[in-house]
Amino acid sequence: MKTIGLLGGMSWESTAEYYRLLNQLTRDRLGGLHSARCVLYSVDFAEIEQLQTEGRWAEAGDLLAEAAGRLEAAGADLVLICTNTMHKVADRVQEGLSVPLLHLADATADAVKTAGLTRIGLLGTAFTMEQEFYRGRLAAAGLDVCVPDADGRALVHRVIYEELCQGIVREPSRTAYQRVIAGLVADGAQGIILGCTEIELLIGAGDSPVPVFPTARIHAEAAVEAALSAR
Repeated sequence: MKTIGLLGGMSWESTAEYYRLLNQLTRDRLGGLHSARCVLYSVDFAEIEQLQTEGRWAEAGDLLAEAAGRLEAAGADLVLICTNTMHKVADRVQEGLSVPLLHLADATADAVKTAGLTRIGLLGTAFTMEQEFYRGRLAAAGLDVCVPDADGRALVHRVIYEELCQGIVREPSRTAYQRVIAGLVADGAQGIILGCTEIELLIGAGDSPVPVFPTARIHAEAAVEAALSAR
C-alpha cells in the first residue's frame, strides 16, 4: 500500500475522523488486521483561522506547502489536505510537491456525477460557499451548484467554527441545518455536499430528504483507492 500523507489539524476534530475512515476502509478492503499506511502533519488551527479571517491566503498557502513538504519527506506517496476550505491554496501546496495532491473537490464531483446528479447544494464555510476556488471547480466538472441565502450561509459558517471545530454537537444546530437543507432542496438541489469535513459530525443521510455527500469520507475512499491502485 502506498503511504497517504495527511495535512490535518483544520480542525483536529475532522482529522481524527479522516484517520478512522482511512483505517476502517483499508481493513474493509484487505481484511484481517490491515490498517492504512499513513503519516500525519497536524497544524495549529488557531494560526490558520487567523490567516483566513485576515485574508492572508498567500501566507496560509506557504505554511501548508511547507507542512506538505514535510509529509513527502516522511515518505508520503500522495497528499490529502484534510479540509475543504484550505483547498483555496491547493495549487500552492501542489507546487512544492513531487507527489500527487488528491484534490477533495475533484473526488466529490466524481461522487456526485456517479450518482447521476447535476444540480447540487453546497454547505461549508463562508469561504467555500461564496468563493470560486471550490464552487468553480465543481462547476468546471459539469455541476450546477447552489448555496444557501446570506442568513443560511452565516448560520452554517458560525456553527462550524463556534461548535463543530470545538467538538460541540447540538440538536438545535442540527435542526437549523435541516432547515437550510430544505431550502436548498426547494431551490432544486438533487443532493447536498457536506462541504466542510466537520459537518459530517452533525449531519447524516437521515437528516436530508435528498442524498448527502460527506466529503471527508469521499476523500478517504479516493485516497485508499489510490493507495491500493498499484496492487
